[in-house]
Amino acid sequence: MKKAKITAYVHAALFDKIDELAARRRVPKTQVVEAALASFLSPDSAEQSEAAIVRRLDRLTRSLERLERDQEITTEALALFVRFWLTTTPPLPDDTYSAAKAKGKERYGGFVETLARRLGKGTTLMKELSRDFHGSVDSQ
Repeated sequence: MKKAKITAYVHAALFDKIDELAARRRVPKTQVVEAALASFLSPDSAEQSEAAIVRRLDRLTRSLERLERDQEITTEALALFVRFWLTTTPPLPDDTYSAAKAKGKERYGGFVETLARRLGKGTTLMKELSRDFHGSVDSQ
């Protein structure tokens, strides 16, 4: 194939990158520049770029769908718990209210500490639910 000479001026930083890549791959700088120009001028480069973007968007979509599902499960679990707690917990007599309030504050502090510890370890309710659900399905 016949070659033609091109003289072009590029920023020093770009020239250094070309030089480093050529040295790392042990090829002439001309080959690096030719490959870059061929890629830039290729009609497929736009399609390849678009395909890569579509793949990333698909991955993001699946990730968002999992997040939505997990959030829905969490919301339903919390709603069921609150409904159960509200229907089964009798009202407190006035004389024990302040003691119950203090005990509630103490228990809440313990809850927050446990939550922080679990999150620090990477233990999550979703992992436990998944493990428990798959374990119950497998045993049937």
